[in-house]
Amino acid sequence: MAENVPLRDFDEESENDSETELLIRREVPRSTIGSAAGQIRYRNERSRERARNSNSGPSSYINSVSKLAQLTQHPSSGGGGSDLGADATAATASAAGGATSSDHGNGGTHSTVVDPENGSSTVFYQHNRRKSKSRSIGNVFKMCLCSCWRKWFRPRELRARTVNLGRVNTEKFPPNEIRNQKYNFITFLPLVLFEQFRFFLNLYFLLMALSQFIPDIRIGYPYTYWGPLGFVLMVTICREAVDDLRRHQRDHEVNSQKYKRLSATNGSGYEMVPSSKLKVGDVIIVEKNERVPADLILLRTSDRSGSVFVRTDQLDGETDWKPRLAVPYTQKLSRDSELHSIDASFYVEKPQNDIHSFIATFCMTDGSEDTGLSVENTLWANTVVAAGTATGIVIYTGCETRSVMNNSQPRSKVGLLDMEINGLTKVLFCAVLGLSLVMMMLKGFGGPWYRYMFRFVLLFSYIIPISLRVNLDMGKAFYSWQMQNDSNIQGTVVRSTTIPEELGRISYVLTDKTGTLTQNEMVFKKIHLGIVSHDADTFHHIGQMIQKLSGNILQQQQQQGNVSSSSSGGESNKPIMFAGNRMRRPEGWREWEAVRALALCHNVTPVSDDEDNRSVSTASTVTGGNNSPTKSVINIEAPGSTDTEHQYQAASPDEIALVKWTEQVGLTLIARDLNSMTLQVKTPSDDNDILLHYQILQLFPFTSESKRMGIIVRESKSGQITFYLKGADVVMSTIVQYNDWLSEESGNMAREGLRTLVVAKKVLTEEQYSDFEMRYNAARLSITDRVAKVAAVTESLEREMELLCLTGVEDRLQENVRPTLELLRNAGVRVWMLTGDKLETACCIAKSSQLIGRNQGLHVLRSVKTRTDAHQELNSFRRKQGHALVISGESLEVCLQYYKPEFLELATASPAVVCCRCSPTQKAQVVALIQKHTRKRTCAVGDGGNDVSMIQQADAGVGIEGREGRQASLAGDFSIPQFSHIAKLLLIHGRRSYKRSAALSQFVIHRGLIITTLQAVFSAVFYLSSVALYQGFLMVGYSTLYTMFPVFSLVLDQDITSETAVTYPELYKDLSKGRSLSYKTFFIWVLISIYQGGVIMYGALILFVDEFIHIVAISFSALIMTELIMVALTVRTWHRLMVLAEVFSLALYLISLAVLHEYFDWEFIWSYDFLWKVSLITVVSCLPLYIIKFLRKKCSPPSYLKLS
Repeated sequence: MAENVPLRDFDEESENDSETELLIRREVPRSTIGSAAGQIRYRNERSRERARNSNSGPSSYINSVSKLAQLTQHPSSGGGGSDLGADATAATASAAGGATSSDHGNGGTHSTVVDPENGSSTVFYQHNRRKSKSRSIGNVFKMCLCSCWRKWFRPRELRARTVNLGRVNTEKFPPNEIRNQKYNFITFLPLVLFEQFRFFLNLYFLLMALSQFIPDIRIGYPYTYWGPLGFVLMVTICREAVDDLRRHQRDHEVNSQKYKRLSATNGSGYEMVPSSKLKVGDVIIVEKNERVPADLILLRTSDRSGSVFVRTDQLDGETDWKPRLAVPYTQKLSRDSELHSIDASFYVEKPQNDIHSFIATFCMTDGSEDTGLSVENTLWANTVVAAGTATGIVIYTGCETRSVMNNSQPRSKVGLLDMEINGLTKVLFCAVLGLSLVMMMLKGFGGPWYRYMFRFVLLFSYIIPISLRVNLDMGKAFYSWQMQNDSNIQGTVVRSTTIPEELGRISYVLTDKTGTLTQNEMVFKKIHLGIVSHDADTFHHIGQMIQKLSGNILQQQQQQGNVSSSSSGGESNKPIMFAGNRMRRPEGWREWEAVRALALCHNVTPVSDDEDNRSVSTASTVTGGNNSPTKSVINIEAPGSTDTEHQYQAASPDEIALVKWTEQVGLTLIARDLNSMTLQVKTPSDDNDILLHYQILQLFPFTSESKRMGIIVRESKSGQITFYLKGADVVMSTIVQYNDWLSEESGNMAREGLRTLVVAKKVLTEEQYSDFEMRYNAARLSITDRVAKVAAVTESLEREMELLCLTGVEDRLQENVRPTLELLRNAGVRVWMLTGDKLETACCIAKSSQLIGRNQGLHVLRSVKTRTDAHQELNSFRRKQGHALVISGESLEVCLQYYKPEFLELATASPAVVCCRCSPTQKAQVVALIQKHTRKRTCAVGDGGNDVSMIQQADAGVGIEGREGRQASLAGDFSIPQFSHIAKLLLIHGRRSYKRSAALSQFVIHRGLIITTLQAVFSAVFYLSSVALYQGFLMVGYSTLYTMFPVFSLVLDQDITSETAVTYPELYKDLSKGRSLSYKTFFIWVLISIYQGGVIMYGALILFVDEFIHIVAISFSALIMTELIMVALTVRTWHRLMVLAEVFSLALYLISLAVLHEYFDWEFIWSYDFLWKVSLITVVSCLPLYIIKFLRKKCSPPSYLKLS
């Protein structure tokens, strides 16, 4: 027997196959291993026939089938041959459209051809075209659905792009909008409702309210269920709408910022457009101190060299200014308007979140120019142009910018207190089911027992109070209002009113450095000259010495000028200025040499914005005028007076601080270009200021590996060649000559939190410099090991250098940072500093801000790249107990890759952690790891766009609104003007919010438990009937008019004063343990409720005489009085509004007794029996609890009472 193995021919369908669909089935004997030679030969032959007869019509297909018959015919025994010929003829006739074969079972004819090699047969079917059409329509419909799904719901595919310059870009890209909103018009209501019914409490009451539409199980009036639920949902929807509307308004403010966009049609050459209207391909102008609105490729700058400095601290946290270079071809254009006339394009890589790399190509359409571009040619969004003006073309917008791709999407945060209450409501629901089941077991499961069971569930549903959500939401709104109106932390804004209690349970604070702990302002604080030290109080002495020496300097310059004019051309001028015997150096030479070294050894360029005291090169605008909006300050001419206020630009604010200090003491940098710089010496008579000209021979920039920078200069008049070097003390100590003070003084400055620099010099002869220059140039031309060879040649000069001074620069801290960090540390909060800055800078700030305690050491985890390195470093840190940890972002990744649990265990146990060189994504990952590993609450504090991901990931995000923008402030749950406000936000407002919400929620639960106990006792006594004890208005009034105001007044309660909370921050430690609201306190309130409910109900049953309505009057009156008294017993600090709420509620109830005759017997109410019975029941229910509370306070008082 042969086994049928169906196969499908996947050869592509041609026009000739429109009438017939070919399906091939092979019949393979068991003895044969499925050879398909016939099929393969047929397919190859068929492809050749199509190629030869592509235009020959249907006859080509008949020929191919005939060929198949020839390929498969062979002599066979018996009558097989004739059958084969008939089948082949039938196949040919079928291809030609004739009717063959009698088998129509499949809706068409078929023919069979046998393969001569293996005996397999091929069957051809001709199907009806109608079925093909029906299948085609179905496939088209499926394709449409799939394409719509991919278009609307699939994430946008990121791809490389070509951006045209001088031509229109037709491709569509995302809009250039900043969006911090959680919802839009379509998703608002569904998402808000989903978030609300995600809570078991709201979902439970929704089901209870829906059940009231079923007549058989309806109890009372539907409004008693739908009213509270609708009110809760309305409050929540309004609150979310207001919060999201505020986010929209803040986003609109940022998106509406206007920028200059070049326009070929506008008469002025450019037009002002909001940043949200910018598109890929637009050419825009960014002025000094303006935020870059989108990712740009730099086309032109106001500087002739094509460079511009940008501040990137809002992107990567680094304080150094970064130089950026324009595309060489476009920089050479004479004016901006020519950008529209050239025909060029940029091919750029697909968007990604790596802010340190970029690949693109600039090319002219005619092929005349082809330039590779890197990250040096870009301006990323949210960076700031620090000096000059930049013109760039937009390449990425909106969600595709590097800044946004490093941020996470805003999420709806749910507080820990809300989750704990959600868990308690599930316990209460189990109690409702259990109580209902007990009632049914006592009643019996006869008849429609499920109906009675559900009625009991409805009767006991008040054990889960719907008013709990209302009270908590209103309480949160009140806490937020208090924070915003606290005069001690003015400027605080609560942007998310759903999580104020989170501030009371923070265990980890993760903070940025730049702009958060520091002001990013470098201040020169101290200089040590070896034998004398100067600080801000004695800096004026240095200025006086330089003025005294100015006469000697002028005299020596004149002598050098005379010598220069009379010397022969082959002789080099001999240096005279203080370079002779050290014993003959005049007083003040140390100060002069140190100040001159600081004024020369740097990479600072002076600029000035004063219109009257500068020489500028102005690039023409598109209008061709001389007053261009893209101005250039290339150089400062030596002015005749010193009235000009000099400004400086540099890659590091440290260098600017040093140069500004030299200007303060009388030596000013007034001009600099690539080859020279000019200093101005202030003299007692301002009219005779001295100019010193220097030629820059070599410049050795600072690197993180070398930790030093140097410069070789030649004084123009004397010809003296001097090598100046400055760097970190750890590397300079082996370079300078032996001394006995450098190590000690650098340690003293470091302990003060100052960033130290050691400055040294070495005078070179012409022969020494010529030899060095020859070796240096040869090393730079080396093909192999170029970096190492250049470093070796440079180090040959760095020997036995003369130590000039040790400087200390302070990165000025934010106001009250040190006491704030001390408070947080004493409160048990661990502070982590996550920064994108360098390791040395991070360590200095950690010390100066006292992030590290006085008795704590600092362990720097060296750079690790392998698993072995990580293992060794972690073991080394494990042995150092009580030390703070410093780690870089790269080392952090390696440690987390191989030893995540071990590293997190060590880091979370450390008193403080400093993570440097962290990317924005890494910051958010660190927050998430702490949350997952410790299960503790985290608070992230930052001020820049690079902190947004961290702020959104943390349980409570705090944004600081500073000089560098509002992006972090807009994305945070809370916004503060300075870091010092975080202490009061946590210790005072966080404590109060948590304590008040815990007390409020437990009291509301108690209010529901006690009335459920009354109902359970009533049903048990009265024959297990599922009848409500209190009808209609009494049930609604109980949780609203009669008890709402006193219970809600608990939001005014406070256990300690603000002064005590700040004076004794240790009190904050107890809050993280969650003891104010726990299962222990919950079950204590359950016992209280059962006791009081049982006393009230059984007391009313025992004391009533005549009518059932008297039971209602006595029990309900005793219930209201008990609730008012319990509120009074719970209060720790009375407020006048609390007293007013108690009196007002009592008055409302007394009026109700007189008005509601339907529920109360007027004559009985006014009787003496009613009064003493209610009083007796109330005293029995409350007095024992008061006695227990009094004894507990005396025997085991809480910690805050011990302080008072």
